[in-house]
Amino acid sequence: MPELPEVETTLRGIQHHVLHKEIKVVEVRQPHLRWPVPTEQITKALKGNSFSEIRRRAKYLILKSQQGSLLIHLGMSGCLRIFPTFIEPKKHDHVDIIFNDDILLRFTDPRKFGSFLWSEEPDQHPLLKNLGPEPLGNSFSGQHLFELSRGRKLPIKNFIMNSKIVVGVGNIYANEALFKAGLRPQRRSGKVTLAQFGLLASSIKTILQSSIDEGGTTLRDFVGSNNKPGYFKQQLMVYGRKNKKCKSCSVFLKELRIGQRSSIYCPKCQV
Repeated sequence: MPELPEVETTLRGIQHHVLHKEIKVVEVRQPHLRWPVPTEQITKALKGNSFSEIRRRAKYLILKSQQGSLLIHLGMSGCLRIFPTFIEPKKHDHVDIIFNDDILLRFTDPRKFGSFLWSEEPDQHPLLKNLGPEPLGNSFSGQHLFELSRGRKLPIKNFIMNSKIVVGVGNIYANEALFKAGLRPQRRSGKVTLAQFGLLASSIKTILQSSIDEGGTTLRDFVGSNNKPGYFKQQLMVYGRKNKKCKSCSVFLKELRIGQRSSIYCPKCQV
């Protein structure tokens, strides 16, 4: 699943291709994604209009126009690509936004779990209005985590993956941040100290930012490529390394299931 760094990399890759250019037409070939695509509303609002801004909130891309904003989520397998208009759509190419310079923004999603939605006030949309702070923003800190965790028995991994606590910490990053902070994923969040939360918040910020930076330095051409764009080369310490030796201490890593997700940790480095 595309995570926060991949969504941020996608934003950076497409923004100069789609901003401030007149939209000829929006073609929706598959209106049945995770939620029904409001095809008539989107096509009517965007025809002859343009996007003045593109930003990210959690894993959503928000493309702002004079009439309202397009909310895009990549789902489990989705991606956005730039193509010239003569490139014919394939089976899983569900939405095209065609610009007046004969290029298009194409949404591809084999599993159809992504979404194309419309909102006049995107920050008040039901999917966005109750989200927690951005992990790279100033409002996210160890103090924030500490205050929300008091009295809670929820495992610390589930706690930081809760989008109402903080957005964008997916399974990979939760595993990696907990390793960097020296905390076991099953540790009760209410038992974590303020100092430990400070280290965890710092670890989350560092890992996400380095992943974004890596994606930026290896950004592939978004024009006409069939490969998925800008996915960073992950330097993983624990995720996906079940029964392998810890890179820090050489003890064998262990796995457990928390919330139906695989959690890998080092029994020596994490307490």
